[in-house]
Amino acid sequence: MWWGGRGQSFNIAPQKVEPDLGLSGPKSVQRTGMLEPRSCQLSSHLASGCLPGEQILAWAPGVRKGLEPELPGTLICTNVRVTFQPCGWQRSQETPLSSEYDFALVNIGRLEAVNGLSRVQLLRPGSPLKFIPEEILIHGRDFRLLRVAFESGGLEPQAFQVTMAIVQARARSSQAQQYAGIPLSKAGQSSGSRKPPIPLLETSEDWETERKKQGAKGWRVSTVNERFDVATSLPRYFWVPKRTLDSEVRRAFGHFHQGRGPRLSWHHRGGSDLLRCGGFYTASDPNKEDIRAVESMLQAGHSDVVLVDTVDELPTLADVQLAHLKLRALCLPDSSAAEEKWLSALEGTRWLDYVRSCLRKASDISVLVTSRVRSIVLQVSWPLLLCPFSFFHPERGDRDFNGLLSSLVQLLSAPEARTLLGFQSLVQREWVAAGHPFLTRLGVTGASEEAPVFLLFVDCVWQLLQQFPAEFEFSEFFLLALHDSARVPDTLTFLRDTPWERGKQSGQFNSYTQIYTPGYSQTPAGNSANPQLSVWDWDLRYSSEQILQFHNPGYDPEHCPDSLLPRQQPSFMVPGPPNSVWLFSRGALTPLNQLCPWRDSPSLLAVSSRWLPRPAISSESLADQEWGLPSHWGACPLPPGLLLPGYLGPQIKLWRRCYLRGRPEFQKGLSAPTISGLQDELSHLQELLRKWTPRVSPEDHSKKRDPNTILSQSVEIAVFFMGMAEGVRGEGRFCLILQFFLSWSCCLSF
Repeated sequence: MWWGGRGQSFNIAPQKVEPDLGLSGPKSVQRTGMLEPRSCQLSSHLASGCLPGEQILAWAPGVRKGLEPELPGTLICTNVRVTFQPCGWQRSQETPLSSEYDFALVNIGRLEAVNGLSRVQLLRPGSPLKFIPEEILIHGRDFRLLRVAFESGGLEPQAFQVTMAIVQARARSSQAQQYAGIPLSKAGQSSGSRKPPIPLLETSEDWETERKKQGAKGWRVSTVNERFDVATSLPRYFWVPKRTLDSEVRRAFGHFHQGRGPRLSWHHRGGSDLLRCGGFYTASDPNKEDIRAVESMLQAGHSDVVLVDTVDELPTLADVQLAHLKLRALCLPDSSAAEEKWLSALEGTRWLDYVRSCLRKASDISVLVTSRVRSIVLQVSWPLLLCPFSFFHPERGDRDFNGLLSSLVQLLSAPEARTLLGFQSLVQREWVAAGHPFLTRLGVTGASEEAPVFLLFVDCVWQLLQQFPAEFEFSEFFLLALHDSARVPDTLTFLRDTPWERGKQSGQFNSYTQIYTPGYSQTPAGNSANPQLSVWDWDLRYSSEQILQFHNPGYDPEHCPDSLLPRQQPSFMVPGPPNSVWLFSRGALTPLNQLCPWRDSPSLLAVSSRWLPRPAISSESLADQEWGLPSHWGACPLPPGLLLPGYLGPQIKLWRRCYLRGRPEFQKGLSAPTISGLQDELSHLQELLRKWTPRVSPEDHSKKRDPNTILSQSVEIAVFFMGMAEGVRGEGRFCLILQFFLSWSCCLSF
């Protein structure tokens, strides 16, 4: 099982089998303090090059423990990462950036030194090492565990040196972490011939192609932020209503937090539009023309507008960070939680509660989008912004939970977003291009605003995959790869907070004239832009065999409509009330008299009492409310393609393959859905059935069929059933398959 217990981080580009070759050419190996008799062995172990600017600080021979079989090799510390290289291991030329033994320094969450059975020291930045360690335990922020036992026999100084080197390198890394990423030319790829796996949305052509794909006829691509002078956290291009001028866009965006005004996030094929924006600057004083432009952009040509309060019912950034820290502590092999109280401790982390809250909120918004033709705006509710404490809420800038909710809504409402390419494009558009502060939220900068909102989103997607296994083209292994790629120093995808920072680091601007060159386009002569590696370049990290496991074997392509077919408004979509504005908060719609919070904002028409909603606390009751009012419309079934997940009690599960990777004993029963994996499970089932099948008398032997024959004739049905039971894991999956075989054998025996 190549994935279940270890995961991957994929940090290093390959080079020759020489320890002194960096990617940029000059020697980068420091041998200070190294023992010369072992230098030739180090040379054989370092069968890879270094990242640009990477230097080897220390190394020591050791044995990786905690897995079977144990692996002898060398533990190496550089100024970028810590890696364990097994003896005789060589990096594949087909996947030059792939390694399952790498830990980026920013990915190290906890470092422990062990001597004997009782001496354990937690090593913090700047803390001295009190003894020569016999073992070192590196706990990754991605829940992986690297446990290395050092060799004895005169090599104790090397164990001390490599441990202290990790402590010091980790301290320096947390103070000034500015990874430059890897250019495609350094990864052995030609920048002119290689195209990105998905559109990176760096050109207006990419945005126009995506707009046409969604069928957003009432929208256009705006170039007002082409030089990042409106907002550095926004992409250079975005969608605005077709009738809105760029001059109006510039003025209107100035009245929103961080200049992040209303813009289209996604157009539903039924006619509704999903928008996102930052909070209003309530202290600003816009003129009537600006107010009119803001209202026009929020309405987006619709008479029915719903402002969704993205603060209500969702955790704060501090809540997410605290829950993630508690979850990591609970999943450690030496967790203090007693086994009989482990589930209670898991509930106490509140991580699954926050996953539940996000899915519930996204389900409600999906109902709003698909029930009537309207404009749905994701932002901090402006009545909340009038509160004096609203200044401290992090979502005023539209860069965290707005992206999470928008992405989940599209996954629930659009089958094309559940394909492998569609999901990657979704993440690129709603997270990377939209300016989610990955560097800050993932704790790379060491700032106090750390909160893994993106990892919370990945967990939500995994929950959907478990509940609707036939609706997603990608598998759990793809989500695990995406989860682990969040903290790797070889791409700029997740290494910057804004599109402006990402483009500047990759050399796509001239620092004086701000001339921008898209990463994958042909650059003019004399331009120093060097295309960078993207996180979506999976073939540089994974073999074709591993990429094949990114695909869900139980996916039904019939659930995804052809995107080239003309989009027509489905019959279930109905018009909203005339000139109505609603605030959606706590599961209920509340009528508002105006769209904007400023005093001079003109009031809209009053909403008739027959449109007042009933309070709703779940997506099911909201669906009844939306499709049941007014009464003459009658009841309406769920729109085609809409998923409404369950989020009560055991419907939300722990992602064991990800969070319990540091505890191999919990990985049993999580074999990969491959032919060999299925054969192993079937062999195990056959052995159990031989033990459990009651013996028959000789006279009845002719009437009874041998269970081995039954099993051999039902292998194809078993494979199909495995795909259908993809959402079940571990012992539950085993029992379900066993129940299937027992029932099937009973049917064939009659």
